[in-house]
Amino acid sequence: MLLAVHVARIRAREDDGDWQGEVELHLDVSRDVLDQVRLVVPEQWSGALSADHIEYTSDAGIAAMAASGTVAVLLPGAFYALRETKVPPIAALRAARVPIAISTDCNPGTSPVTSLVLMINMACTVFRLTPEEALRGVTVNAARALGLSDRGVVAPGKRADLARFQIEEPAELAYRIGGNASRGAVRAGRPVYWHGDAV
Repeated sequence: MLLAVHVARIRAREDDGDWQGEVELHLDVSRDVLDQVRLVVPEQWSGALSADHIEYTSDAGIAAMAASGTVAVLLPGAFYALRETKVPPIAALRAARVPIAISTDCNPGTSPVTSLVLMINMACTVFRLTPEEALRGVTVNAARALGLSDRGVVAPGKRADLARFQIEEPAELAYRIGGNASRGAVRAGRPVYWHGDAV
């Protein structure tokens, strides 16, 4: 069933805080329209950045995502809140090498979730992602889903958006249920908050 196709991921160029009025529109596909979307917007499919609510996506839909470089966005909070029972086709996404991102999908109707760390836990527990896959899902693949190639990794020349956690290893982020191990955040190379050590 075709539920929604909408244009999203609107970004505007900004210079010194002033909007320049130049807007990029990117196709975002929602709620398992991967098989039907070619009937609706075939000329735009190759530009789709991401597809979400993909629990019922077919093999043909996964192949289309792989061919176009579209990121599969998992929404564990919506899965939980909607009492969904069909898990996304993780094994097929892996086999096709479709990048997987994770999001809260925070909204008052279907996913009143604000904790991305909880979504890491749920992606591992409910969807059986590995902690490494989940971490990529909230960093580099999440950035890719938004069309942001300048972030998502720690590397020279990239924007330094970082989160600092009081943990022994990254897998602990997937282990915790609730709580907040966050001890700092850096946006564009500048600390926005920091607990413990001096900045």
